[in-house]
Amino acid sequence: MSELKVKGSIKTMLPVESGTSKAGKEWQKQTFIVSNNEGYEGKEQIYAFDVFGSEKVENLNKFNNVGDVVEVSFNISTNEWKDKYFTSLSAWRIEKVGAEKSDIPEEIKAGKDDLPF
Repeated sequence: MSELKVKGSIKTMLPVESGTSKAGKEWQKQTFIVSNNEGYEGKEQIYAFDVFGSEKVENLNKFNNVGDVVEVSFNISTNEWKDKYFTSLSAWRIEKVGAEKSDIPEEIKAGKDDLPF
């Protein structure tokens, strides 16, 4: 299967959900909504993505805000429970669109280094 990606802006960040699994382990999940105008004749499309795990939830909230334009890489999965089917879009990478990718510290970019030459 080819890599699945969607570009759009973060419309909503839903509250964090948490609980305890049958095995007694704590879990966290957060859903966030991304929208774009790539539907038929420019109609708005919305996507509800999930991130699962406390580290991923923390990073989602630390680096992303409502209104940010992002590109989300995701997997699709479907589960069955009592003859009902539930499909989820699990985000595994969230990148800001147009964000400058550089490992050069801000001081050096601004010419404020301590080099004598």
